[in-house]
Amino acid sequence: MNLLKISQIAGSGLLAQRIRLSVAATNIANAQVTRTLEGGPYKAKDVVLRAVPLSKENPEIKLVQVEKIVDSPTPFREVYDPTHPDADEKGIVKYPNVDLITEMVELLSAERAYEANLNVLSTTKSMVLRTLDLLSK
Repeated sequence: MNLLKISQIAGSGLLAQRIRLSVAATNIANAQVTRTLEGGPYKAKDVVLRAVPLSKENPEIKLVQVEKIVDSPTPFREVYDPTHPDADEKGIVKYPNVDLITEMVELLSAERAYEANLNVLSTTKSMVLRTLDLLSK
């Protein structure tokens, strides 16, 4: 396989995993936000990835791409706290639909995938340098 294609594939993976890391970190940072500018509690976000062909000539080789970032469909967490400034008339406060355990797993998963793509780039670079070294002798 062409070393440039390998770099393109790994680069697309790095970008996708960086976005996953960023979204998970944002979800964790907003896990207690009960009031946003749009109104209501913060809505957790999910990253939707998809595989796209690298080229028309070689459709079986795929790049990873962020298709979209969507609001999580899980319901808000409701807590009875009539003293909270965002409590409704029944004393219920709606908290974000962020599950900290799920977000931590997402962070770890994205981190490992990022590292794997970085290792691919590093190995590809070493191969290119070694090839150039052999050709120059």
